[in-house]
Amino acid sequence: MKEKFYAYIQDLQDRITARLEEIDGKAVFKEDIWKRKEGGGGRTRVIENGSVFEKGGVNISKVHGPLAPAMQQYFKVGDVNFFACGLSLVLHPKSPMVPTVHANWRYFEMYDQEGNTIDSWFGGGQDLTPYYLFEEDAKHFHKVCKSACDRHDPQFYPEYKQKCDEYFWNSHRDEARGIGGLFFDYCKASEERSMEDWYSFVTDVGNSFLDAYVPIVQSRMDMPYAEHNRKWQEIRRGRYVEFNLVHDKGTLFGLKTNGRIESILMSLPPHVQWVYDHHPEHGSEEEKLLKVLEKPRPWV
Repeated sequence: MKEKFYAYIQDLQDRITARLEEIDGKAVFKEDIWKRKEGGGGRTRVIENGSVFEKGGVNISKVHGPLAPAMQQYFKVGDVNFFACGLSLVLHPKSPMVPTVHANWRYFEMYDQEGNTIDSWFGGGQDLTPYYLFEEDAKHFHKVCKSACDRHDPQFYPEYKQKCDEYFWNSHRDEARGIGGLFFDYCKASEERSMEDWYSFVTDVGNSFLDAYVPIVQSRMDMPYAEHNRKWQEIRRGRYVEFNLVHDKGTLFGLKTNGRIESILMSLPPHVQWVYDHHPEHGSEEEKLLKVLEKPRPWV
């Protein structure tokens, strides 16, 4: 399963980066092959200063070795070895009218000292972080997510949409990071579903990503905007940074397993502002977004 899924994310990385380069029309992804001294490595691809994408990364990794003590405590296990592979992407568009997007699909195995597999699971999801709320975009993104889920179980979308709303929550701000999507983790074999079933589901969600995001980019990337729109985008990006550095488990896992720091922090946008006690103008489009972020909404 681990080799099968790794082959899948290699292909998915190729498909996603090729399509994004086509849309941008100016910038191309810079590829960086790296190795982890404890075992494994990855293929980082970063795009910068494009006509559409100001900064973005579409990264894959495959790492293995002894599980670090901090992560042993986190998973409540003893001295075990692990294997993890996944694709992680974040795209920060130049225009404040185009939303930031994040997605991740991953597979994890754990082994005892004799090399026996003692646990394995899939995880992942995709979520949208707009700076200006276009409700039709939110509905489109969630509709694609729901369609991918419904092909496997009609309970998946409501469950994983709720988990996404709960996970991407800046508790210190008491607001959502964005308008959500899907979040699932610890998808393990059971009497109801095999690992092959989970593989089919996770790859279906991965395959849906471009359908969910690209039409939104294409409909917004040529919209006019002013300097105050850009300032608002940079203030909201600050909240994105706060979540990734304070709450995100993926960032924590990377840092505590001696992951490659440039790949872990590629999710951070290049231009950000923190304005003291900032509040948008009453009745403005900026305030409209904040109202939606106060309480997750059903979009489909």
